[in-house]
Amino acid sequence: MKNPKKILLSGILIFFAITIFGYIIFQARNIIIGPIIKIKTPINGSHLRESLIEIKGIAKNISYISMNDKQIFTDDNGVFSEKLLLSRGYNIIMIKAVDRFGREIQKKLELIY
Repeated sequence: MKNPKKILLSGILIFFAITIFGYIIFQARNIIIGPIIKIKTPINGSHLRESLIEIKGIAKNISYISMNDKQIFTDDNGVFSEKLLLSRGYNIIMIKAVDRFGREIQKKLELIY
């Protein structure tokens, strides 16, 4: 019969190894996924009555974000909010984000005023 202390010690070591491995995978998901941009308002393709609008969204896993090649900033939770003056007619707004590894994502927002 095996020693109960060895069995208990082996079980504890296996538990901690699995816990540490799971934590590493959990933290690495942001590195694996890359940058994310979600535009909350306005909805793409919207017909707007006001020329001055506020674009709101969330960006995750980024080191830099811009709107129409102008740097914008997020709060600690990744939320951004920028006011923009639309031209009459069809408008295209490009939001671009880059992560610390140089991976880039772009979102195109098409609006009509």
